[in-house]
Amino acid sequence: MWWKILLAFLAVFILVTLIRAAFYKPKKIEAVKIKDVKIDENKVAEHLSKAIQFKTISKIRDEGVEWEEFEKLHKYLDETYPLIAKNTTKEIVDKASLIYRWEGKNPDLEPMAMLAHMDVVPVSEGTEDDWKHGAFEGHIDGEFVWGRGALDMKNHLICVMEAVESLMAEGFQPDRDVYLCFGHNEETVSTEFSGASTIVRTLKERGVRLDSVLDEGSALIKLKVDGLIDTHLAAVGTAEKGYVDMKITLHDKGGHTSAAPKHSGMWKLANAVRDLEKNQFKSHWLPFLDELIHAIGGRATYLGKILICNYPIFKPLLKFILTVIPQGASMVRTITSVSMCEGSPKANVLPQRPSITVNFRPLPGDSIADVEKHVRKHIRYKDIEIEHFNGKEATPFSPTNSRAFKAIESVEEGLHPGKVAVAPYLVMGGTDAYRYGEICDNILRFAPFDVPLSLFFTTHATNERIPISALKEAVVFFREYIIKVSDKN
Repeated sequence: MWWKILLAFLAVFILVTLIRAAFYKPKKIEAVKIKDVKIDENKVAEHLSKAIQFKTISKIRDEGVEWEEFEKLHKYLDETYPLIAKNTTKEIVDKASLIYRWEGKNPDLEPMAMLAHMDVVPVSEGTEDDWKHGAFEGHIDGEFVWGRGALDMKNHLICVMEAVESLMAEGFQPDRDVYLCFGHNEETVSTEFSGASTIVRTLKERGVRLDSVLDEGSALIKLKVDGLIDTHLAAVGTAEKGYVDMKITLHDKGGHTSAAPKHSGMWKLANAVRDLEKNQFKSHWLPFLDELIHAIGGRATYLGKILICNYPIFKPLLKFILTVIPQGASMVRTITSVSMCEGSPKANVLPQRPSITVNFRPLPGDSIADVEKHVRKHIRYKDIEIEHFNGKEATPFSPTNSRAFKAIESVEEGLHPGKVAVAPYLVMGGTDAYRYGEICDNILRFAPFDVPLSLFFTTHATNERIPISALKEAVVFFREYIIKVSDKN
């Protein structure tokens, strides 16, 4: 008898699933009508190429920074975008960071801000000859623009400038002020000596409160699984994980290796590493994952919707699966990465103060203080010393019902009608945007570049490059986004 009940339950479940899938529709979005504007993508590529040729490499400290390279880039931007130079108030702060203020028609409206950073990471020593084209040549081969910064993020910077220049050429004036804020040392991670921090402090001292901030983030990602889904994913970073390096030092007697005990201090250090890696942080299913899955599900085929519509039932299993995949684990828990260790200064000396350096990426909801408590709880030795450096807290999530987020939805739907899912996600790395939390509640991270996934792996790596075909759409996106967000209505 029990099997009849089970079959009946299964039949009802299947029927309900089929019905739910049939009514599983994508979120209704009012698409922006994209204006037919002449954007010469080859000219944009030339401008990006030139920008790449300036070796604007940032360093944690000012020593060694080639400031003249930033000065050359500043001059180049003034010459290439004369309307921006004429119609904005430009300031240089903290030696090389830039603030442009494009005055709006209504001073009572909160301004919007477009962010980018001018600095790039260096080429790893010994890999210079591995590049197909020189890292700072800005080579154009007809298909790609090659060079350091092509993806991170002089492409973003140049396309924002192109968008603003073209709007000014049409006589457009925003209702609210538009700030273009370009930092000079984002790539130094979370150092306190930050151009972005100086920009924020400058605006705060003037009483500026921003309506919204848009910075770098995920690009357009092509999702294609035969029979299940064929769409773009515009993943908008609404929060970013924290970052902290902790040096954990243990104590041991030390001594001469000729009379070594059974276990040295390095044995204790190995135990500490094992304790940390065995006791990972608790995983959490954050609300952005629900929004992400719903957005993707809305663009799936009927078969895909059948698989997705009942995902809440399997959420515990899905969360477990994510925890065993490195990229997935980053979305659901604070990450522990033991990356450095030190013993003694000589091979014949037993270490007295062996140490490890651990990089933690706190999930929103876990503070740096929580991380230290976790470390002290799980390492078996209680006399450890912990030193923090390069730390920043995880950010809160920005809402997805804001003017700025809705603008991204509308513009992307206008660019890819019925073929894009716009959804929030959690940024695993770090951006300048997190520093703007003092003066803004709506901070978004999105790079509107239609780039093959394989090219993402060239960011910060050898042969970084961007398709020329991705540049025009990015300029159009920034134009429409500025028009939409700057509007008073």
